[in-house]
Amino acid sequence: MKSAVLLSLLAVVPLFAADPVEADFYKITTFTTPTETAMEVGSVELLPDGKLALGTRRGEIWIVSNAQQSDPAKVEYKLFASGLHEVLGLGYKEGALYATTRYEITRIKDVDGDGRADVFENFNDGWGVSGDYHEYALGSRFDKNGDLWVTLCLTGSFTSKVPFRGWALRVKPDGTLVPTASGIRSPGGVGFDADGEVYYVDNQGPWHGSSTLQHLVPGSFQGHPAGNEWYSIAPNMGPRPLDPVKEAFIGDRKRGQPNPAGDNDRMVMERKRIKELLPPAVYLVHAKIGNSPTFIICDESQGKFGPFQSQLFIADQSHSNVSRVFLETVNGIKQGVVIPFRGEFSSGLIGGRMDAEGKLYTGGSDRGWGARGGKPFCFEKLEWTGKVPFEIHEMHVKPDGFELTFTQPVDAKTAGDIASYSMREFTYAYREDYGGPEVDEIIPKITSAKVAADGKSVYLTLSPLTQGHVHELHLDGVKNTQGQPILHPVAYYTLNEIPK
Repeated sequence: MKSAVLLSLLAVVPLFAADPVEADFYKITTFTTPTETAMEVGSVELLPDGKLALGTRRGEIWIVSNAQQSDPAKVEYKLFASGLHEVLGLGYKEGALYATTRYEITRIKDVDGDGRADVFENFNDGWGVSGDYHEYALGSRFDKNGDLWVTLCLTGSFTSKVPFRGWALRVKPDGTLVPTASGIRSPGGVGFDADGEVYYVDNQGPWHGSSTLQHLVPGSFQGHPAGNEWYSIAPNMGPRPLDPVKEAFIGDRKRGQPNPAGDNDRMVMERKRIKELLPPAVYLVHAKIGNSPTFIICDESQGKFGPFQSQLFIADQSHSNVSRVFLETVNGIKQGVVIPFRGEFSSGLIGGRMDAEGKLYTGGSDRGWGARGGKPFCFEKLEWTGKVPFEIHEMHVKPDGFELTFTQPVDAKTAGDIASYSMREFTYAYREDYGGPEVDEIIPKITSAKVAADGKSVYLTLSPLTQGHVHELHLDGVKNTQGQPILHPVAYYTLNEIPK
Protein backbone atom coordinates (compact mmCIF):
# COMPACT_ATOMS: atom_id res chain seq x y z
CA MET A 1 0.00 0.00 0.00
CA LYS A 2 2.82 2.40 0.91
CA SER A 3 4.51 1.70 -2.43
CA ALA A 4 1.29 2.45 -4.27
CA VAL A 5 0.90 5.77 -2.44
CA LEU A 6 4.53 6.71 -3.18
CA LEU A 7 4.12 5.92 -6.87
CA SER A 8 0.93 7.98 -6.93
CA LEU A 9 2.74 10.98 -5.43
CA LEU A 10 5.65 10.68 -7.86
CA ALA A 11 3.17 10.77 -10.72
CA VAL A 12 2.05 14.30 -9.78
CA VAL A 13 5.09 15.79 -7.98
CA PRO A 14 8.19 16.31 -10.18
CA LEU A 15 11.50 15.08 -8.81
CA PHE A 16 13.19 18.32 -9.90
CA ALA A 17 11.96 21.90 -10.21
CA ALA A 18 10.92 22.92 -13.71
CA ASP A 19 13.40 24.90 -15.79
CA PRO A 20 12.97 28.68 -15.37
CA VAL A 21 10.74 30.59 -17.80
CA GLU A 22 10.72 34.23 -18.91
CA ALA A 23 7.93 35.21 -16.49
CA ASP A 24 10.11 34.19 -13.53
CA PHE A 25 12.38 37.15 -14.30
CA TYR A 26 10.26 39.75 -16.11
CA LYS A 27 6.62 40.34 -15.19
CA ILE A 28 3.99 41.73 -17.57
CA THR A 29 1.14 43.79 -16.09
CA THR A 30 -1.85 44.32 -18.38
CA PHE A 31 -3.84 47.51 -17.75
CA THR A 32 -7.56 47.91 -18.32
CA THR A 33 -8.08 50.78 -20.78
CA PRO A 34 -11.01 53.21 -21.26
CA THR A 35 -14.06 51.58 -22.81
CA GLU A 36 -14.75 54.60 -25.03
CA THR A 37 -11.63 54.09 -27.14
CA ALA A 38 -9.42 51.43 -28.71
CA MET A 39 -6.09 52.12 -27.02
CA GLU A 40 -3.85 51.31 -30.00
CA VAL A 41 -0.67 52.71 -28.48
CA GLY A 42 1.68 54.05 -31.14
CA SER A 43 3.99 56.10 -28.89
CA VAL A 44 4.79 56.66 -25.22
CA GLU A 45 6.45 59.63 -23.52
CA LEU A 46 7.38 60.29 -19.89
CA LEU A 47 6.12 63.51 -18.30
CA PRO A 48 7.94 65.35 -15.50
CA ASP A 49 5.15 64.76 -12.96
CA GLY A 50 5.46 60.98 -13.23
CA LYS A 51 2.57 60.64 -15.64
CA LEU A 52 2.70 59.12 -19.12
CA ALA A 53 1.48 60.39 -22.47
CA LEU A 54 0.15 57.75 -24.86
CA GLY A 55 -0.25 58.60 -28.55
CA THR A 56 -2.51 56.28 -30.53
CA ARG A 57 -3.02 55.13 -34.09
CA ARG A 58 -6.49 56.68 -33.85
CA GLY A 59 -5.07 60.17 -33.44
CA GLU A 60 -5.61 60.59 -29.71
CA ILE A 61 -3.26 61.49 -26.85
CA TRP A 62 -4.13 60.20 -23.40
CA ILE A 63 -2.49 61.18 -20.09
CA VAL A 64 -2.02 58.23 -17.73
CA SER A 65 -1.60 58.52 -13.96
CA ASN A 66 -0.38 55.91 -11.42
CA ALA A 67 0.92 53.39 -13.98
CA GLN A 68 4.13 52.99 -11.97
CA GLN A 69 2.24 51.66 -8.93
CA SER A 70 1.89 47.95 -8.25
CA ASP A 71 -1.92 47.99 -8.29
CA PRO A 72 -3.13 48.26 -11.91
CA ALA A 73 -6.63 49.18 -10.68
CA LYS A 74 -5.29 52.60 -9.62
CA VAL A 75 -4.39 53.65 -13.18
CA GLU A 76 -6.32 56.67 -14.40
CA TYR A 77 -6.75 58.06 -17.93
CA LYS A 78 -7.62 61.51 -19.23
CA LEU A 79 -8.07 62.39 -22.89
CA PHE A 80 -5.64 65.21 -23.67
CA ALA A 81 -6.05 65.64 -27.43
CA SER A 82 -7.84 64.08 -30.40
CA GLY A 83 -8.31 64.63 -34.12
CA LEU A 84 -4.65 63.98 -35.02
CA HIS A 85 -3.50 61.47 -37.65
CA GLU A 86 -1.64 58.42 -36.26
CA VAL A 87 0.51 59.63 -33.38
CA LEU A 88 3.62 57.47 -33.91
CA GLY A 89 6.05 59.67 -32.02
CA LEU A 90 5.93 61.82 -28.87
CA GLY A 91 8.48 64.14 -27.30
CA TYR A 92 8.10 66.46 -24.31
CA LYS A 93 9.87 69.78 -23.80
CA GLU A 94 9.12 72.90 -21.75
CA GLY A 95 5.47 72.21 -21.10
CA ALA A 96 4.58 71.05 -24.61
CA LEU A 97 4.13 67.70 -26.32
CA TYR A 98 5.52 67.30 -29.83
CA ALA A 99 3.47 64.71 -31.71
CA THR A 100 4.80 63.14 -34.90
CA THR A 101 1.83 62.40 -37.14
CA ARG A 102 1.57 61.31 -40.75
CA TYR A 103 1.67 64.85 -42.10
CA GLU A 104 3.52 67.01 -39.52
CA ILE A 105 5.05 67.44 -36.10
CA THR A 106 2.44 69.22 -34.00
CA ARG A 107 3.38 71.20 -30.89
CA ILE A 108 0.55 70.84 -28.37
CA LYS A 109 0.03 72.86 -25.19
CA ASP A 110 -2.43 72.97 -22.30
CA VAL A 111 -2.53 76.72 -21.64
CA ASP A 112 -5.29 76.93 -19.02
CA GLY A 113 -4.11 73.92 -16.99
CA ASP A 114 -7.33 71.91 -17.20
CA GLY A 115 -5.60 68.80 -18.54
CA ARG A 116 -6.89 69.25 -22.11
CA ALA A 117 -4.93 70.57 -25.07
CA ASP A 118 -5.72 74.17 -26.06
CA VAL A 119 -3.04 75.08 -28.63
CA PHE A 120 -2.03 73.05 -31.70
CA GLU A 121 0.88 74.49 -33.68
CA ASN A 122 2.54 73.16 -36.81
CA PHE A 123 6.18 72.75 -35.74
CA ASN A 124 7.26 71.28 -39.09
CA ASP A 125 5.56 69.68 -42.10
CA GLY A 126 8.44 69.65 -44.56
CA TRP A 127 7.72 66.23 -46.07
CA GLY A 128 5.12 65.03 -48.52
CA VAL A 129 1.98 62.92 -48.09
CA SER A 130 0.23 61.51 -51.16
CA GLY A 131 -2.50 59.61 -49.34
CA ASP A 132 -0.96 56.19 -49.83
CA TYR A 133 -1.71 53.85 -46.90
CA HIS A 134 1.99 53.03 -46.43
CA GLU A 135 3.20 56.58 -45.81
CA TYR A 136 3.63 56.33 -42.05
CA ALA A 137 5.84 58.79 -40.16
CA LEU A 138 7.71 57.51 -37.08
CA GLY A 139 9.11 60.10 -34.69
CA SER A 140 11.50 60.21 -31.75
CA ARG A 141 11.73 62.02 -28.46
CA PHE A 142 14.33 64.82 -28.28
CA ASP A 143 17.95 63.78 -28.78
CA LYS A 144 21.03 65.06 -26.94
CA ASN A 145 21.20 68.10 -29.26
CA GLY A 146 17.54 69.00 -28.83
CA ASP A 147 16.55 67.64 -32.25
CA LEU A 148 13.58 65.47 -33.17
CA TRP A 149 14.08 62.67 -35.68
CA VAL A 150 11.45 61.55 -38.20
CA THR A 151 11.71 58.39 -40.31
CA LEU A 152 9.37 58.24 -43.29
CA CYS A 153 7.94 55.15 -44.98
CA LEU A 154 8.02 54.92 -48.74
CA THR A 155 4.93 55.20 -50.91
CA GLY A 156 4.07 51.52 -50.89
CA SER A 157 7.21 49.41 -50.82
CA PHE A 158 8.85 50.31 -54.11
CA THR A 159 8.37 54.05 -54.79
CA SER A 160 8.72 57.53 -53.31
CA LYS A 161 6.02 59.70 -54.89
CA VAL A 162 6.41 62.76 -52.67
CA PRO A 163 9.46 64.47 -51.12
CA PHE A 164 11.55 62.64 -48.57
CA ARG A 165 9.55 59.44 -48.46
CA GLY A 166 12.24 56.85 -47.61
CA TRP A 167 14.36 59.32 -45.60
CA ALA A 168 15.34 60.16 -42.04
CA LEU A 169 14.97 63.86 -41.22
CA ARG A 170 15.99 65.96 -38.25
CA VAL A 171 13.93 68.88 -37.00
CA LYS A 172 16.08 71.42 -35.15
CA PRO A 173 14.93 73.29 -32.01
CA ASP A 174 13.87 76.25 -34.18
CA GLY A 175 11.73 74.00 -36.41
CA THR A 176 14.19 73.85 -39.31
CA LEU A 177 14.13 70.61 -41.32
CA VAL A 178 17.46 68.88 -42.07
CA PRO A 179 17.54 65.90 -44.49
CA THR A 180 19.85 63.42 -42.79
CA ALA A 181 19.88 59.91 -44.32
CA SER A 182 18.29 58.16 -47.28
CA GLY A 183 17.61 54.53 -48.14
CA ILE A 184 14.76 53.78 -45.70
CA ARG A 185 11.89 51.46 -46.66
CA SER A 186 9.39 50.90 -43.84
CA PRO A 187 10.61 52.12 -40.44
CA GLY A 188 8.90 50.86 -37.29
CA GLY A 189 10.60 53.02 -34.69
CA VAL A 190 13.53 55.30 -33.94
CA GLY A 191 15.58 55.52 -30.73
CA PHE A 192 18.96 56.13 -29.09
CA ASP A 193 21.72 54.18 -27.40
CA ALA A 194 23.42 55.16 -24.15
CA ASP A 195 25.82 57.47 -26.05
CA GLY A 196 22.99 59.24 -27.86
CA GLU A 197 23.67 57.55 -31.21
CA VAL A 198 20.49 57.24 -33.29
CA TYR A 199 19.01 54.02 -34.73
CA TYR A 200 15.86 52.95 -36.51
CA VAL A 201 14.37 49.57 -37.33
CA ASP A 202 13.31 48.68 -40.86
CA ASN A 203 10.88 45.98 -41.94
CA GLN A 204 11.62 43.16 -44.37
CA GLY A 205 10.77 44.06 -47.97
CA PRO A 206 12.43 45.20 -51.20
CA TRP A 207 16.21 45.50 -50.74
CA HIS A 208 15.74 44.13 -47.20
CA GLY A 209 15.99 40.36 -46.97
CA SER A 210 15.11 40.57 -43.27
CA SER A 211 14.04 43.21 -40.78
CA THR A 212 17.02 45.11 -39.39
CA LEU A 213 18.37 47.51 -36.80
CA GLN A 214 20.09 50.38 -38.65
CA HIS A 215 22.55 53.02 -37.40
CA LEU A 216 21.38 56.47 -38.56
CA VAL A 217 24.63 58.19 -39.45
CA PRO A 218 24.11 61.61 -41.10
CA GLY A 219 24.86 61.38 -44.81
CA SER A 220 24.44 57.62 -44.96
CA PHE A 221 22.47 55.50 -47.43
CA GLN A 222 20.50 52.79 -45.64
CA GLY A 223 19.93 50.49 -48.62
CA HIS A 224 16.64 51.17 -50.48
CA PRO A 225 17.21 53.45 -53.50
CA ALA A 226 13.61 54.56 -54.22
CA GLY A 227 13.85 57.80 -52.26
CA ASN A 228 17.23 58.85 -53.63
CA GLU A 229 15.65 61.14 -56.23
CA TRP A 230 15.16 63.70 -53.45
CA TYR A 231 18.89 64.38 -53.23
CA SER A 232 18.03 67.12 -55.73
CA ILE A 233 16.32 69.08 -52.91
CA ALA A 234 18.78 68.10 -50.16
CA PRO A 235 21.98 69.99 -51.06
CA ASN A 236 23.44 69.41 -47.60
CA MET A 237 23.65 65.69 -48.38
CA GLY A 238 26.05 65.99 -51.32
CA PRO A 239 25.73 63.95 -54.53
CA ARG A 240 23.27 61.10 -54.93
CA PRO A 241 24.77 57.67 -54.13
CA LEU A 242 25.16 55.03 -56.79
CA ASP A 243 22.15 52.73 -57.05
CA PRO A 244 22.61 49.11 -55.96
CA VAL A 245 22.72 46.47 -58.66
CA LYS A 246 19.12 45.57 -59.56
CA GLU A 247 19.79 42.33 -61.37
CA ALA A 248 22.62 39.92 -60.74
CA PHE A 249 21.62 36.78 -62.62
CA ILE A 250 24.47 34.91 -64.27
CA GLY A 251 23.34 32.25 -66.73
CA ASP A 252 20.93 29.84 -65.05
CA ARG A 253 21.80 30.92 -61.52
CA LYS A 254 18.77 30.95 -59.25
CA ARG A 255 18.08 33.77 -56.84
CA GLY A 256 19.76 33.22 -53.52
CA GLN A 257 22.56 31.11 -54.99
CA PRO A 258 26.20 32.24 -55.18
CA ASN A 259 27.08 34.52 -58.07
CA PRO A 260 30.26 33.34 -59.82
CA ALA A 261 30.89 36.86 -61.09
CA GLY A 262 31.44 38.25 -57.62
CA ASP A 263 28.19 38.11 -55.63
CA ASN A 264 27.33 41.73 -56.44
CA ASP A 265 23.86 41.15 -54.98
CA ARG A 266 25.38 40.82 -51.52
CA MET A 267 25.55 43.77 -49.13
CA VAL A 268 29.19 43.06 -48.30
CA MET A 269 30.14 43.47 -51.98
CA GLU A 270 27.99 46.52 -52.67
CA ARG A 271 29.58 48.31 -49.72
CA LYS A 272 32.83 48.35 -51.71
CA ARG A 273 31.10 50.11 -54.62
CA ILE A 274 28.65 52.46 -52.83
CA LYS A 275 30.65 54.48 -50.30
CA GLU A 276 27.56 55.87 -48.52
CA LEU A 277 25.98 52.44 -48.00
CA LEU A 278 25.82 51.53 -44.32
CA PRO A 279 25.07 47.87 -43.53
CA PRO A 280 22.49 46.87 -40.92
CA ALA A 281 23.94 46.94 -37.43
CA VAL A 282 21.94 43.80 -36.64
CA TYR A 283 19.74 41.55 -38.74
CA LEU A 284 16.58 40.92 -36.70
CA VAL A 285 16.39 37.49 -38.25
CA HIS A 286 13.09 37.06 -40.05
CA ALA A 287 10.57 34.64 -38.50
CA LYS A 288 13.01 33.81 -35.67
CA ILE A 289 13.36 37.14 -33.87
CA GLY A 290 10.28 38.74 -35.42
CA ASN A 291 8.62 39.96 -38.61
CA SER A 292 7.87 43.63 -37.90
CA PRO A 293 10.14 45.50 -35.42
CA THR A 294 8.96 48.69 -33.76
CA PHE A 295 10.27 50.59 -30.73
CA ILE A 296 13.93 50.86 -29.66
CA ILE A 297 14.63 51.40 -25.95
CA CYS A 298 17.99 51.68 -24.19
CA ASP A 299 18.20 50.45 -20.60
CA GLU A 300 19.56 53.41 -18.64
CA SER A 301 17.99 52.39 -15.33
CA GLN A 302 21.31 51.65 -13.57
CA GLY A 303 20.36 48.05 -12.83
CA LYS A 304 16.70 48.52 -12.00
CA PHE A 305 15.70 46.57 -15.13
CA GLY A 306 18.17 43.78 -14.43
CA PRO A 307 21.73 43.08 -15.56
CA PHE A 308 21.50 44.60 -19.06
CA GLN A 309 22.51 48.23 -18.52
CA SER A 310 23.03 50.18 -21.79
CA GLN A 311 21.73 47.38 -24.00
CA LEU A 312 18.89 47.93 -26.47
CA PHE A 313 15.44 46.37 -26.33
CA ILE A 314 13.49 46.09 -29.57
CA ALA A 315 9.82 45.22 -29.84
CA ASP A 316 8.06 43.34 -32.61
CA GLN A 317 4.47 44.01 -33.64
CA SER A 318 3.88 40.70 -35.40
CA HIS A 319 5.41 38.42 -32.77
CA SER A 320 4.17 40.46 -29.75
CA ASN A 321 7.61 40.24 -28.16
CA VAL A 322 10.73 42.15 -27.10
CA SER A 323 14.27 41.12 -28.05
CA ARG A 324 17.61 42.25 -26.62
CA VAL A 325 20.55 43.70 -28.59
CA PHE A 326 24.18 44.15 -27.58
CA LEU A 327 26.19 46.40 -29.92
CA GLU A 328 29.89 47.03 -30.40
CA THR A 329 31.94 49.07 -32.88
CA VAL A 330 34.45 47.21 -35.08
CA ASN A 331 36.56 49.07 -37.65
CA GLY A 332 34.26 52.08 -37.21
CA ILE A 333 31.05 50.14 -37.99
CA LYS A 334 28.25 49.22 -35.58
CA GLN A 335 27.40 45.53 -35.31
CA GLY A 336 26.23 43.11 -32.68
CA VAL A 337 23.99 40.35 -31.47
CA VAL A 338 20.25 39.94 -31.00
CA ILE A 339 18.88 37.48 -28.43
CA PRO A 340 15.24 36.67 -27.58
CA PHE A 341 14.09 38.31 -24.36
CA ARG A 342 10.36 38.34 -23.48
CA GLY A 343 7.27 37.19 -25.33
CA GLU A 344 3.57 36.80 -24.53
CA PHE A 345 2.46 40.41 -24.72
CA SER A 346 -1.26 40.80 -25.37
CA SER A 347 -1.13 42.47 -28.78
CA GLY A 348 1.28 43.72 -31.40
CA LEU A 349 3.72 46.12 -29.72
CA ILE A 350 4.32 49.50 -31.38
CA GLY A 351 5.06 52.22 -28.80
CA GLY A 352 7.30 51.93 -25.75
CA ARG A 353 9.33 53.85 -23.17
CA MET A 354 11.30 52.95 -20.02
CA ASP A 355 11.31 55.15 -16.94
CA ALA A 356 14.20 55.76 -14.52
CA GLU A 357 12.89 52.99 -12.24
CA GLY A 358 13.32 50.40 -14.98
CA LYS A 359 9.64 50.00 -15.80
CA LEU A 360 9.00 49.52 -19.51
CA TYR A 361 5.61 50.83 -20.66
CA THR A 362 4.36 49.55 -23.98
CA GLY A 363 1.31 48.94 -26.07
CA GLY A 364 0.07 48.50 -29.57
CA SER A 365 -2.42 47.03 -31.97
CA ASP A 366 -3.09 44.17 -34.37
CA ARG A 367 -5.30 46.23 -36.72
CA GLY A 368 -4.43 45.62 -40.36
CA TRP A 369 -1.53 43.31 -39.59
CA GLY A 370 -2.45 40.68 -37.02
CA ALA A 371 -0.26 39.73 -34.05
CA ARG A 372 0.52 36.66 -31.96
CA GLY A 373 -0.78 38.28 -28.78
CA GLY A 374 -4.36 37.78 -29.90
CA LYS A 375 -5.88 40.98 -28.50
CA PRO A 376 -6.85 43.87 -30.81
CA PHE A 377 -4.88 46.41 -28.71
CA CYS A 378 -3.13 46.70 -25.34
CA PHE A 379 -1.36 48.89 -22.81
CA GLU A 380 1.09 46.97 -20.59
CA LYS A 381 4.08 47.28 -18.25
CA LEU A 382 7.17 45.07 -18.13
CA GLU A 383 9.34 45.04 -14.99
CA TRP A 384 12.14 42.99 -13.49
CA THR A 385 11.21 40.64 -10.64
CA GLY A 386 14.66 40.90 -9.06
CA LYS A 387 15.76 37.42 -10.12
CA VAL A 388 18.73 37.28 -12.52
CA PRO A 389 18.20 34.94 -15.49
CA PHE A 390 21.05 32.77 -16.75
CA GLU A 391 21.72 34.35 -20.14
CA ILE A 392 24.41 35.36 -22.57
CA HIS A 393 25.22 38.86 -21.36
CA GLU A 394 27.46 40.10 -24.18
CA MET A 395 28.92 38.59 -27.36
CA HIS A 396 32.15 40.15 -28.68
CA VAL A 397 33.76 39.22 -31.97
CA LYS A 398 37.48 38.39 -31.97
CA PRO A 399 39.84 37.76 -34.91
CA ASP A 400 39.42 34.01 -34.47
CA GLY A 401 36.00 33.63 -32.86
CA PHE A 402 33.77 35.11 -30.17
CA GLU A 403 34.05 35.89 -26.48
CA LEU A 404 30.81 35.27 -24.58
CA THR A 405 30.06 36.73 -21.17
CA PHE A 406 27.25 35.41 -18.97
CA THR A 407 24.98 36.78 -16.27
CA GLN A 408 25.90 33.85 -13.96
CA PRO A 409 28.97 31.65 -13.61
CA VAL A 410 28.94 28.69 -15.98
CA ASP A 411 29.58 25.05 -15.23
CA ALA A 412 33.15 24.61 -16.42
CA LYS A 413 32.59 21.09 -17.74
CA THR A 414 29.63 21.82 -20.02
CA ALA A 415 30.78 25.32 -21.02
CA GLY A 416 34.27 24.03 -21.87
CA ASP A 417 32.96 21.23 -24.11
CA ILE A 418 32.76 22.21 -27.78
CA ALA A 419 29.91 19.70 -28.15
CA SER A 420 27.76 22.12 -26.10
CA TYR A 421 27.82 24.58 -29.00
CA SER A 422 26.86 24.68 -32.65
CA MET A 423 26.95 27.47 -35.21
CA ARG A 424 25.76 28.19 -38.73
CA GLU A 425 26.42 31.26 -40.85
CA PHE A 426 24.17 32.76 -43.52
CA THR A 427 23.31 36.02 -45.22
CA TYR A 428 20.57 37.55 -47.37
CA ALA A 429 20.70 38.58 -51.02
CA TYR A 430 20.74 42.37 -51.41
CA ARG A 431 18.17 42.70 -54.19
CA GLU A 432 15.05 44.51 -55.30
CA ASP A 433 12.71 41.59 -54.61
CA TYR A 434 10.54 41.60 -51.49
CA GLY A 435 12.42 39.85 -48.68
CA GLY A 436 14.29 36.65 -49.30
CA PRO A 437 15.57 33.42 -47.80
CA GLU A 438 18.71 32.79 -45.78
CA VAL A 439 21.44 32.03 -48.33
CA ASP A 440 25.11 31.07 -48.61
CA GLU A 441 25.03 28.81 -45.54
CA ILE A 442 28.39 27.93 -43.98
CA ILE A 443 28.95 25.55 -41.05
CA PRO A 444 32.12 26.68 -39.27
CA LYS A 445 34.24 24.36 -37.16
CA ILE A 446 34.37 25.21 -33.45
CA THR A 447 37.84 24.21 -32.28
CA SER A 448 37.95 25.26 -28.61
CA ALA A 449 35.86 26.66 -25.76
CA LYS A 450 38.03 28.21 -23.05
CA VAL A 451 36.28 29.04 -19.78
CA ALA A 452 37.67 31.98 -17.78
CA ALA A 453 38.83 31.36 -14.22
CA ASP A 454 35.86 33.25 -12.77
CA GLY A 455 33.42 31.20 -14.86
CA LYS A 456 31.75 34.33 -16.26
CA SER A 457 33.08 34.14 -19.84
CA VAL A 458 33.96 31.65 -22.57
CA TYR A 459 36.26 32.20 -25.55
CA LEU A 460 35.10 30.23 -28.59
CA THR A 461 37.59 29.79 -31.42
CA LEU A 462 36.18 28.80 -34.79
CA SER A 463 36.81 28.92 -38.49
CA PRO A 464 35.82 30.52 -40.73
CA LEU A 465 34.43 33.86 -39.66
CA THR A 466 32.54 35.22 -42.67
CA GLN A 467 32.20 38.95 -43.25
CA GLY A 468 28.63 40.01 -44.02
CA HIS A 469 27.08 36.86 -42.54
CA VAL A 470 24.82 36.37 -39.55
CA HIS A 471 26.49 33.93 -37.14
CA GLU A 472 23.75 31.87 -35.49
CA LEU A 473 25.06 30.37 -32.25
CA HIS A 474 23.30 27.66 -30.24
CA LEU A 475 24.40 26.82 -26.68
CA ASP A 476 22.02 24.01 -25.79
CA GLY A 477 24.56 22.10 -23.74
CA VAL A 478 25.82 24.95 -21.55
CA LYS A 479 24.71 24.94 -17.89
CA ASN A 480 25.30 27.24 -14.95
CA THR A 481 26.84 26.04 -11.70
CA GLN A 482 23.36 25.07 -10.49
CA GLY A 483 22.87 22.79 -13.49
CA GLN A 484 20.31 25.04 -15.18
CA PRO A 485 20.29 25.68 -18.95
CA ILE A 486 20.54 29.12 -20.53
CA LEU A 487 17.10 30.73 -20.66
CA HIS A 488 17.57 31.71 -24.33
CA PRO A 489 20.27 29.42 -25.77
CA VAL A 490 20.45 31.08 -29.21
CA ALA A 491 22.11 34.27 -30.42
CA TYR A 492 22.39 35.92 -33.85
CA TYR A 493 25.52 38.02 -34.41
CA THR A 494 25.73 40.23 -37.55
CA LEU A 495 29.38 40.28 -38.64
CA ASN A 496 29.87 43.41 -40.74
CA GLU A 497 33.55 43.70 -39.86
CA ILE A 498 36.19 41.27 -38.58
CA PRO A 499 38.62 42.85 -36.10
CA LYS A 500 42.28 42.95 -37.04
